[in-house]
Amino acid sequence: MRCSVLAAQDITGAWDHSSTRPDILPPVEFGKWHGAGNAYLVIEAADAQVELTPARVARICHPDLGAGSDGILVVEGRRVRILNPDGSDAEFSGNGSRIAAAHIAARDACSELELETPKGAVAATVAGGDVTIDAGTAALDGPDHTPDGGAPPAPAYTFVSLGNPHCVIEEAGVDGLDLAAVGAPIEHHAWFPNRTNVEFYRPVAEREIRMRVWERGAGETLSSGSGSSAAAVAAVVSGRAASPVTVHADGGDLVVEVADDLRVRLSGPVEHVCDGTFSAAFVAGLERL
Repeated sequence: MRCSVLAAQDITGAWDHSSTRPDILPPVEFGKWHGAGNAYLVIEAADAQVELTPARVARICHPDLGAGSDGILVVEGRRVRILNPDGSDAEFSGNGSRIAAAHIAARDACSELELETPKGAVAATVAGGDVTIDAGTAALDGPDHTPDGGAPPAPAYTFVSLGNPHCVIEEAGVDGLDLAAVGAPIEHHAWFPNRTNVEFYRPVAEREIRMRVWERGAGETLSSGSGSSAAAVAAVVSGRAASPVTVHADGGDLVVEVADDLRVRLSGPVEHVCDGTFSAAFVAGLERL
């Protein structure tokens, strides 16, 4: 069953219900999901009782002081706002989009739908516990990559854009890397004006790569959908792997199809972990941040 598509609207701003909120705040409901170990909280826009400022998002995503996640997906109809755990907005998330699609499919009893994301429409198909999305056409350059002299971010790398920026580096010793030490400086390198995601990979078979990721605004995560896609694109265009590419990340496997025109399809598992409620006291604490 195909879901109907709602018209796109601006989803870059936060939902603020302060003008209609009663003196005693109701609790906020959320669902926790993960895609190959990449965890997101899903909050329906109507349930977001406070403006999601960076400080509040960071508290919600904190593993000890909040619910713990790699980001927040705010869903309104088919529209999805993607928040990194530092509170910054993401243009695209592969696993986030797959999780949002699974949430909407369960909510609306359908299996095919189109999401409206900051980078545009994303088609998705939900089949049991697996979700496939059309991640769009990758580009090997763009405004998020501005090499203009000085030392490069790495001796050799491939820049890949899927609506969000990625610096992909082949590294034989990927499993031994201190990602915080090597990933963070590249994330903030001057050649990436909007920062960048950083992926390290090594080929393990003709259609398989091992990957670890340092995500912009999140740090090291167990997997990344757009990161897996970018690493697969880099491996394919450099002749180090053939499509479809199975990407082995710490949290599980994702499969990336890379067409000759660099059109990308991303597939893999999604799991609904639990539903939860932020207490009125927690929400009140968020208001003080």
